[in-house]
Amino acid sequence: MKKIILLPFLLLIIASCSLDRYPLDTESVGSYYADEAQLRTATNLFYQRLLPGSGTIWESASDLYFGSKGLTALQRGGNQRKTPSSDGDNWNWTTLRSINELLDAIDVCPDKDAVKKYKGISYFFRAYFYWLKLRDFGGVPWFEHPLSTVDPDLYKARDSRDFIAGKILEDLDRAIAMLPDGKEAFRITKWEALAVKSRVALFEGTWHKYHDEFTYEKDADYYLKIAAEAADEFMASSPYVIYNTGNPATDYQAVFAGTTENPGVINEAEVMFGRNYKLTMGQSHFASRSTWGDNGMCVNKKFVDMFLMADGSRFTDQAGWDTKQFYDEMTGRDPRLSQIVRCPGYHRIGGKSTWVPSFTNSLTGYNCCKYAVSEELVATDGAWSGEDTDLPVFRMAEVLLNYAEAQAERSDYNITQDDIDKSIKLLRDRAGMPNLNVAAANASPDDNYLGSAKYGYTNVKGANKGVILEIRRERAVELAQELDFRWYDLMRWKAGKCMTQDLRGMYFPGYGDYDLDNDGTMDICVHNGTVPGTSTAAAQVKVATGASVVFSDGNKGYIVPYSTTKRNFDEERDYLFPLPTDEIGINPKLEQNPGWDMPKETQ
Repeated sequence: MKKIILLPFLLLIIASCSLDRYPLDTESVGSYYADEAQLRTATNLFYQRLLPGSGTIWESASDLYFGSKGLTALQRGGNQRKTPSSDGDNWNWTTLRSINELLDAIDVCPDKDAVKKYKGISYFFRAYFYWLKLRDFGGVPWFEHPLSTVDPDLYKARDSRDFIAGKILEDLDRAIAMLPDGKEAFRITKWEALAVKSRVALFEGTWHKYHDEFTYEKDADYYLKIAAEAADEFMASSPYVIYNTGNPATDYQAVFAGTTENPGVINEAEVMFGRNYKLTMGQSHFASRSTWGDNGMCVNKKFVDMFLMADGSRFTDQAGWDTKQFYDEMTGRDPRLSQIVRCPGYHRIGGKSTWVPSFTNSLTGYNCCKYAVSEELVATDGAWSGEDTDLPVFRMAEVLLNYAEAQAERSDYNITQDDIDKSIKLLRDRAGMPNLNVAAANASPDDNYLGSAKYGYTNVKGANKGVILEIRRERAVELAQELDFRWYDLMRWKAGKCMTQDLRGMYFPGYGDYDLDNDGTMDICVHNGTVPGTSTAAAQVKVATGASVVFSDGNKGYIVPYSTTKRNFDEERDYLFPLPTDEIGINPKLEQNPGWDMPKETQ
């Protein structure tokens, strides 16, 4: 067996984990891909490398939630985001070579049913590989066969954004035609391919619509129509439903943390694909710890304010909404709020002890609880142990949201109430919420909040402005803290300025003791450095001028975390990631993305 030594550039662009490869024109490949078991083993690598795992199931870098130990480079922006020299920010092509090698060799396998299935899986993962590249970098070089060390395509230029999007959709169509259409909770089927097709086409359609600074070969409606059709096919034909037992107070969270009767098990009614963890095999995650422990996630008040009232009216239309204290602002809201953020009376699934908000866990006082497992699954050291509860990666709710948004954003189609009734309504029904009314939403857009520069998106225009804003609200609520949806939603909507909107916590009218859950016991003492001797609160939070955590208005107002941390979003640069400079130096045809070759101000 011959070992090939590759240049560093080739290692970055086309290398695989091992450079020892059987030549593709010999019988050795046929002996390796001899049956379905070997094809399955070969594709297992793609699941591990490309799909979200333990560290990427939940999102941390957005405008709606952030870490209690500091903001990420994406959240800070400015010169905190740097151009990598090599192999940075997802610029790695190892897995593509493995996929293309399998596709070139797979037909030697005598089991033709297995060939069809695993060719479909390979097409899915090549599409997914390029989808990750497209959303970060825009157009990139397209390769559909392994390259030799002398292939001139090693130094090819970037293909256009539309070309890459078209190739992704072609591969997904191949996958849809080849993949099985049954339910497999931990393997890719036709339904994940349809879901990703709706996701990619929606991304491209809205990117084309809002990013008019670029020139495209296809218009926005071309992709939006594809997104709607893919989602519609999924909704009409798939075996999945929105999980709904008629209990709005618990059904939403049950999809992520399980139920008392069936704790920690993937919800196969709604979830097409999930991650399966086993402590006995060293496979675990820290979802509860990331949302519960003292290194937990902080929820921005902007997110809390997005939730509607239980009767479907807008919380931010109420008089004095912006100075309501915790108990009043959390009462009478969309039931999903209490399944994502700790509300008064919160207790773990199956538990009896109530938990008040903790400023140790969250700088804003708003604590995540979406992934908090039941008390039955908490080990002796509580939230600090690893867990092996299943976590969803692809679920039906996203497809419904993709459908509604694609129809609303199209200029060649006018969204109807029927479109909402078969998509958004299913999510609202589970939550026990009134349905979204297209005519009413468009007649009275939420200009006060979602359409404002301070809290929302200012570039939504046209006759469907109201319903588009409401679909964005629904998306933020329903997909809260899942994967990296929020960051990339802001990128495709050209709404990066949301990343610089206020980070705020609870409102307090001044220093003193506060009963957060209205049970007669003081829960928190807010002080400026010295706890009053008269305080009876069980916990304290320091809010002082000049500190990292301050009040928004002198000695009262919103809790403001990271008050001394600068945040910036460069509209000319930050919607795309930079290509590594080493790669451009070796292959000058790889042009850098706009703005990334210019130095930025110090922060």
